[in-house]
Amino acid sequence: MSWEKCWPSRNLSGNLSAMKSTPFDSFLRSLNPIWLSTFIGCAVISTCFGQATATAGKDAFARNQSLGRGVNVLGYDPIWDAFAQGRFKQRYFKMIHDGGFDTLRVNLYPFRHMGAGPDFALSNSWWQTTDWIVTNALAAKLNVILDFHEYEITGKDAASNKAKFLAFWRQVAPHFKNAPDQVLFEILNEPNGQMTPELWNQCLAEALGIIRESNPTRTVIIGPAFWNSIDHLAELKLPEQDRNLIVTVHYYKPMEFTHQGASWAHPVPKLGAVWLGTPAEQAAIAADFNKARDWAKQHDRPIFLGEFGAYDKGEMPSRVRWTEAVARAAEKDGWSWAYWQFDSDFIVYDIAKEQWVEPIHHALIPPGGAKTP
Repeated sequence: MSWEKCWPSRNLSGNLSAMKSTPFDSFLRSLNPIWLSTFIGCAVISTCFGQATATAGKDAFARNQSLGRGVNVLGYDPIWDAFAQGRFKQRYFKMIHDGGFDTLRVNLYPFRHMGAGPDFALSNSWWQTTDWIVTNALAAKLNVILDFHEYEITGKDAASNKAKFLAFWRQVAPHFKNAPDQVLFEILNEPNGQMTPELWNQCLAEALGIIRESNPTRTVIIGPAFWNSIDHLAELKLPEQDRNLIVTVHYYKPMEFTHQGASWAHPVPKLGAVWLGTPAEQAAIAADFNKARDWAKQHDRPIFLGEFGAYDKGEMPSRVRWTEAVARAAEKDGWSWAYWQFDSDFIVYDIAKEQWVEPIHHALIPPGGAKTP
């Protein structure tokens, strides 16, 4: 699929299939005259406008505000290996929008869908699924963050996987070069381990350079090393001249509460921790967010809270208090945010019951904050 902003029909895949199988001049003659004039006019305007905005840049702060309230989706869905077995259904896009959310942060694990080097070509099935997600999200009036989520593999062996990581962006960036501004790229989720702050600063500059070749005006999201931690923002080095960047941080403090019983945490926090919202607990969140706010002000960068959540094994009243406190604190500072996550664990939606987990949903989107269908 190619992403043309001015394509005159909602049936993108059908029009593109026709264009690929028909000589281009015959294809144009087959179009409705109104569509044809719209197509040609938009092509000319898009070219001229693109040249003008390439140097003018975009307002990353305005784009960040438009991200608003988001949710992480699809990282662990079987849809990537067998589309028919996907848990995420097409109607969920509109449901998420109507439920008060503005943005989907799509967690991409593309490595297992890439061929051998040096090209590391992404599979046709991966493209089809990704295009389906982006198309339906945009149709539902949702922003889409394409988040390269291979943080575990790159953290364990950053050097060996660097070429594959860069190959991903060499393919994805040009593929979506004509997508609307509502599509954003996130270069790498939670750099960690061998992806040290020093190496990450080098890699992000290379990846950003690749993206800018085909997407000079697209907003790109980048976070600090050490798991996108607020405490490591000072180590993040961004190209000063590129102002179309949003900086992301993740927040899961205190870990003994948010990750109680989580088998992947080391050591595994014990069950039974509570979060009561005491003045001291609220002050701890404020102190952490103040660090990010001060850094953002100093560097003139907008902040996106890309992940936060409390694991399902904690008691619900505490999880609700903590989730609401973090979401409201982020909004108070003018940040956008995306909750971790829609399905799998930390869930805000129960697919088995086909219903929102209302206490968490209401903590994120206060009653009255959902949109009218």
